[in-house]
Amino acid sequence: MLKISKDRITEIFNTVAESKSLYLPVNREDGQAEFKKYENGMVLSENLNTLRSAKDFFFPQTENLVDFKMEGKNIEVIDVREECEDFVIFGVRACDARSFTILDKVFLADPVDSYYKNRRDHGTIVTMACTRPSETCFCGSFGIDATEPEGDAVCYTDGSSYFFKANTEKGEAFINSVSSLLEDGDTAELEKVQAKTKEILAKLPLSNLSTDSFGGEKLNELFKSEKWAELSEACLGCGTCTFVCPTCQCYDIKDFNTGNGIKRFRCWDSCMYSDFTKMAHGNPRLSQVERFRQRFMHKLVYFPANNNGEFGCVGCGRCLSRCPVSMNIVKVMKALEEK
Repeated sequence: MLKISKDRITEIFNTVAESKSLYLPVNREDGQAEFKKYENGMVLSENLNTLRSAKDFFFPQTENLVDFKMEGKNIEVIDVREECEDFVIFGVRACDARSFTILDKVFLADPVDSYYKNRRDHGTIVTMACTRPSETCFCGSFGIDATEPEGDAVCYTDGSSYFFKANTEKGEAFINSVSSLLEDGDTAELEKVQAKTKEILAKLPLSNLSTDSFGGEKLNELFKSEKWAELSEACLGCGTCTFVCPTCQCYDIKDFNTGNGIKRFRCWDSCMYSDFTKMAHGNPRLSQVERFRQRFMHKLVYFPANNNGEFGCVGCGRCLSRCPVSMNIVKVMKALEEK
């Protein structure tokens, strides 16, 4: 495995940024981390989770899909897409890396979403193995190893050095582009750090959270549970959980008259909103309890039923830390499994 000392990591960033756009998590003034386009001198954040997930790079919150010009009865359709530049996302955690696998099943299935695919084709994901998992983390419940994340290339640290390993051709290209800065590294200390991290993971409050009570075969039993009414009482329907979630994929499409034509945009939507998927006759889920149930049934039942048992949650913990009333998927799982 190749390595570079921790105090030289900016040399990696500067080299990559010479030929590609590079994004990495950096700390804001309030100490929270968010992905920013790299500029010389930026410091890599050691925070576990960014405020927003890396999903934004492939499925942005808003995007212009197409423009229309109208003159009388003549309509000109204008493809506004431009070839996406190659870019690198550095420091993606294991939970967010798994979210791409989930999103791929949605956007790369027939018919393929060409907007999403274009970004996936041009993006290289360099993940970062976790060393200090948070108390709100529960990725292990969904079969994710925080010390061995997926990604095109993986970065590990033992506290004094960064180690790199390629998983794909994109990852090999990334490492080759900075190979002159790297040297062979002894992974003995790194293995000790990974072992220590696994000990921490095993002691986390949510380490024993089980998914055994969920899945497609539990549909009727869970859908009819009387607990949904009680669980949904505290929910504000604000949609915060859906906007910080790395796997939520719901969107709306809107047309705007600019006075000089029509712009069609895609923007994130939330199943927690009363006007979600509103049709001519109204929203098919009229009550808060129905909308609340829909969100968690999709993550824990509907998605695994249609994707060989893979759940629609990656245990990143963002909904635990961001919900204003502390209602989240963990509380739902624990309440429903008690039955």
